Amino acid sequence: MIDGTEFGRLFENFQHTAFRLETLDLYDVEEEREEFEAFLAGDPMPPEWADNPWVRSMTDHGKTVARVHVLTSPLTDYLRYELAAYPGNITAGETIGIIDRADQQVAGLPDHDFWLFDDTDVYRMHYTTDGRFIGAEKLPAEATPEYLHYRQIAESRAVPFAEYWQQPRS
Repeated sequence: MIDGTEFGRLFENFQHTAFRLETLDLYDVEEEREEFEAFLAGDPMPPEWADNPWVRSMTDHGKTVARVHVLTSPLTDYLRYELAAYPGNITAGETIGIIDRADQQVAGLPDHDFWLFDDTDVYRMHYTTDGRFIGAEKLPAEATPEYLHYRQIAESRAVPFAEYWQQPRS
């Protein structure tokens, strides 16, 4: 298992594509705590929310970054925060889809997060029950076809974020 620092280096080294499946309704990210509290208080978000520099650092080099977030409405405070940041990720070039389990059940997806780099390297993400990142586990090459299939299911069933965000939610 690799820690967050080592995992972060993967985003500097992949060549073409990075895909993430997100499955949690809460992520406890220490670096986001102050910003999350500001969001809950209704304070304006920092300028990078308009055009995410981290995503831009990859897409400006011709790399593709995509994710599908599997979630359930009504949204938690954390999900409202995270989804409010997605437009800036999209402006920076990330493709984001949403599968809301309140709207549709999608069979055949794992119950855990993963990243798939360049269609070859799969990292299963591990979190505590309260959403704190523990580490990423590189899966063996034999697992790659299964995770490519997961990506295909997720992308084919996801609603584009802009469409999802415009829908009325309770």
